[in-house]
Amino acid sequence: MAIDVAEPRARTQVAVRRRRDHVGRLGLGAVMALCAGIALSFLALPIVALFAEIPLADVPALLSDPTVQHALEVTARTNAIANVLILGFGTPLAYMLATKRFRGRALVVTLVELPLVMPPAVAGIGLLAAFGAGGLLGDDLQRVGIFLPFSEWAVVLAITFVASPFYVRQAISAFEAVDPTYTAAARTLGAGPARTFWRICMPLAAAGLIAGWVLAFARGVGEFGATIVFAGNVQGSTQTLTLAVYEELDANFDVALAIGVLLVVLSAGVLLSYKMIVSWRDSTSPSLSAFGRSRSTSS
Repeated sequence: MAIDVAEPRARTQVAVRRRRDHVGRLGLGAVMALCAGIALSFLALPIVALFAEIPLADVPALLSDPTVQHALEVTARTNAIANVLILGFGTPLAYMLATKRFRGRALVVTLVELPLVMPPAVAGIGLLAAFGAGGLLGDDLQRVGIFLPFSEWAVVLAITFVASPFYVRQAISAFEAVDPTYTAAARTLGAGPARTFWRICMPLAAAGLIAGWVLAFARGVGEFGATIVFAGNVQGSTQTLTLAVYEELDANFDVALAIGVLLVVLSAGVLLSYKMIVSWRDSTSPSLSAFGRSRSTSS
């Protein structure tokens, strides 16, 4: 008889626990959904407001303003030069850090990554201390007729300084992901270091390098703090699109909104490109067939 009483009691306790767990899951799900909704709304609201505050039909006319056109030209020109410098010097640096192990490597990697966490204004002050009048190299450069601060080249250097780590970090990962058996096989087939680098490492790391370049480009276009400290905000000379937004906030808010819309569209395009490149990289498998074909053709 005791057993008959205990079994319903046990079933009741199990049912209560299940109901309690179900209510707990529902409560947790509701809290999670509420927090997620608040976070998403907070992130989306400024972007939605940017497009809502200005008729999109007026954007082309506002972007034809001479201030915007000059800022667009400076942005395009300085970023193009900066990206050439980032790719030209950052790729060998990343390859060395990815393939060589030496004493002090961790310190070098930390130095490369430091601009990622350095306040942009401090980066600008550092560039002034290095290349400005009375700086470490400033006086020597001026003696040979080179004055960098508050010039277009100052914009280039500011962009290069703050954007380089985005490319170099991604490039290091891309080169580290290259299977060493491929490079070993290339050397076994008679390829020298230069040929192995150009025909094996670069093609296999290409997707990662492009992804890193996209991130560096996006960071360069959005650069503000280091540029305004080191290069100033001179229309037609050092004023980029982000600096033009700052200037037009008081002068013509609609123009500032139009530039903001342009930069949001550009940023979305850059982000989409990055995601597509990463997806393509993850879906492709490396192969030595191209190297083998090129070697057999040359022989």
